[in-house]
Amino acid sequence: PIPQSGADVPDDLDARLVVLGVAHPYSKEPECAAMLAARSIFESRGNSPRLYRNTVVFLAADRTRLQDLDEAARKYLAWETILAEKVQLNLTPSQVKQAETQKSAADGAVTARIPETYQWLIVPVQTTPQSPVTWQAMRLSGTDALAVRASKKLKNDDLLITTLSGTILRMCLDKIPLWRGNHVMVRQLVEDFARYPYLPRLKDSEVLVEAIREGVSFATWTRDGFGFADNFDEAACRYQGLRGGKLVPLNDADAPGMLVKPDVAQKQLAVEQDEAQIVAPAVPGGDGRPGSGTGSGTEEGGIAGPAVPAEETPEDTAPKRFHGTVVLDTARVGRDAGRIAEEVIAHLSGLVGANVTVTLEVEADIPGGAPDHVVRTVTENSRVLKFENMGFEKE
Repeated sequence: PIPQSGADVPDDLDARLVVLGVAHPYSKEPECAAMLAARSIFESRGNSPRLYRNTVVFLAADRTRLQDLDEAARKYLAWETILAEKVQLNLTPSQVKQAETQKSAADGAVTARIPETYQWLIVPVQTTPQSPVTWQAMRLSGTDALAVRASKKLKNDDLLITTLSGTILRMCLDKIPLWRGNHVMVRQLVEDFARYPYLPRLKDSEVLVEAIREGVSFATWTRDGFGFADNFDEAACRYQGLRGGKLVPLNDADAPGMLVKPDVAQKQLAVEQDEAQIVAPAVPGGDGRPGSGTGSGTEEGGIAGPAVPAEETPEDTAPKRFHGTVVLDTARVGRDAGRIAEEVIAHLSGLVGANVTVTLEVEADIPGGAPDHVVRTVTENSRVLKFENMGFEKE
């Protein structure tokens, strides 16, 4: 409560109600003190950009009602001072009792006017990744404590999520999309929900963990949920500990693991099930009978056949390099990249000793110029995703 600057507000993964001081009251003016303070805290923590911006909402005092609260507080302080100096003022017992009564009344007035004054909930909202952040100011009502009122209002308006279903999480994964190729790490997903205001604002990371447990355990996980794996073996291009339609022992957001696209998970599980049922075939020998093969011995009648020249082995004639370039549909990058990974890269990576390198190049021509918030978002995300070369150019 009452932070002096954004540096006083922690940048963490849990939702937080920031109570602005009386120096930053709210009014209907677009650039009121409360809005300016909220934007400043939302954008940065001290001298650094705030990473987890989808975790903060703000409570501000009404500028008009603040005058009444200020008057009540001054009366309380005045009577408190009189009682503290009753000896110097030579007050009679009757006057002391009167001062105590007035102080108690002023104290009650302050207590009653605080919730009447702090009645504006200010919430940053972003509908899509491409749209700018907008601010909603909502008036609180009720008789509960201020934080309880704020929580109830946010939950009723779907601006604070305390329970997330596995199906809604699947929708977010596909719609945004949040997949990183064919999978996404649990820890990465927790950070995504805390960072981006266009995603549901979660009470804490446990809400997401519970949604993951539910989505993996669905009997219809291939349609409504997702797979879960402990790790991805890049050398074998295979998910380790892959399962779907089962409960997973995911204790918290820091536990290792990743969500896997259901079609990719289903395909690997089907292949591994088939491999487990395969029985090693007998070594072929001509007509299939032992000793009936045409080896280096003599032909029928004991007469040696003519020598056959050795053929070139497949390794001598097989191609040893591959390269390819493809243009992806920007509206379906995740889907197309996933298909390329499954249908091209997976086959190449599965070859013994193969060294496969995949480079993604992004080039955007923006005739109207990129807005500041897009420049900030793309630059920060590119840095987090470890782009080697990136930047915006004016010409």
